[in-house]
Amino acid sequence: MTSRFLVTERRAIVGLASLYASRMLGLFMVLPVLALYADHLDGATPLLVGMALGGYGLTQAILQIPFGLLSDRIGRKAVIGGGLVLFIIGSLVAANATSITGIIIGRCLQGSGAVAGAIMALLADQTREEIRTAAMATIGLSIGVAFAVAIVAGPLIADIGGLAGVFWFTAALAACGLLVLWKLVPKAPRRMPHRDVGIDRRQLRATLAQGDLLRLDFSIFALHLILTACFTALPFRLEALGFAPADHGWVYLPVMALAFVGMIPLVIVAEKYRKMKPIFIGAVAAMTLILLGFGELASDRVTLLTLLWGFFVVFNLLEATLPSMISKLAPAGAKGTAMGVYSTSQFLGAFLGGTLGGALSQGFGVQSVFLGAAVVGAIWLAVVWKMPAPRHLSSEIIALDKQSMDMLDTLLDRFASVTGVEDVMVVPEEQVAYLKVDRQRLDVEMLASIAGKQWQRTDA
Repeated sequence: MTSRFLVTERRAIVGLASLYASRMLGLFMVLPVLALYADHLDGATPLLVGMALGGYGLTQAILQIPFGLLSDRIGRKAVIGGGLVLFIIGSLVAANATSITGIIIGRCLQGSGAVAGAIMALLADQTREEIRTAAMATIGLSIGVAFAVAIVAGPLIADIGGLAGVFWFTAALAACGLLVLWKLVPKAPRRMPHRDVGIDRRQLRATLAQGDLLRLDFSIFALHLILTACFTALPFRLEALGFAPADHGWVYLPVMALAFVGMIPLVIVAEKYRKMKPIFIGAVAAMTLILLGFGELASDRVTLLTLLWGFFVVFNLLEATLPSMISKLAPAGAKGTAMGVYSTSQFLGAFLGGTLGGALSQGFGVQSVFLGAAVVGAIWLAVVWKMPAPRHLSSEIIALDKQSMDMLDTLLDRFASVTGVEDVMVVPEEQVAYLKVDRQRLDVEMLASIAGKQWQRTDA
């Protein structure tokens, strides 16, 4: 078996990564502009603007797991296409809205197209186990790029077409996504449940009972609560220091670029040198201090831009390392379920962040938003302070050949006997074995002798 992408796999990866990225681009592009451009809308108040900002998160959180399960029944492409249509409808409703209520409805409709799980499941359907990790990494990279582009592009598009222009643009992106889904993404050769990607309802209760995973769920909840809350106030802080709304995109561009540069060494230290816990705890503490700085110190441009750079360094670092920690902590065969709960927590955080930020801004002023977010940061730090350092375990997904299937009664024990294999789940109906391994100790030759010719070492 080759570890290179097949032509159909490459098409699926490129198509689904671009589809996922364009969808996230449309959701995030509103963040830096909505608070500034909502003043002309009937009934607009800071609280309602905050609810509009985070409204997509509520419907995403409610529907993403059901949509993922629905895709197992009626097909991935049908669910993804339906979700994109909902996203387009929501964008059009918001683009034509004359009141803040219309924007809230539009944002909730955008979020109701909750197809992230179905996209990942379709990618799993289209790829072999040995290259699936690289395929998933491509999706993850596309999300990070989409966020950075959205923060920069949102103010530039709003300067040309106003708030409505941003929503028209996101509708066009989703329409392009439909074309990509139809023309570029090949039909899946099979539709199967994938425990490394999708939700397994039988594992849900055990996943929710694992304290370390819950700490990480709270972490992504708090991170996106803080992000969305800050964007109810941050555009006004930039404007107060003389940055015109039309120029905000040019402010974010160098800050975001330098933030990615600042993040990379920290990710290397966390992963390569196995310093995940101190980097994680330090990032949460730094986020809390930065938020206090936004509230109390950002009275000139240099200080504000320095704090903004630090904010995005920490945000990007945590966005990159939290999923990695989930993967390390999730039991063998439960990564997809753990990630489903994690993503739901993320979207709930976005919704509550917008609502909390809007409420604080309306009741106590812009400064209170940052101080309130700092309180959330302090609670977050207390929650994770005593969390044990995650073991640096990686995932292996091994397709079982006929010979292996004939020895199922001993296969679990044979895998478990390999040095460096820490956890095993064999799923006969999928003809797959899920392993958690310590790569520094893994006896690759012994594992290969059991796994057979179909297995090649991956970097999951």
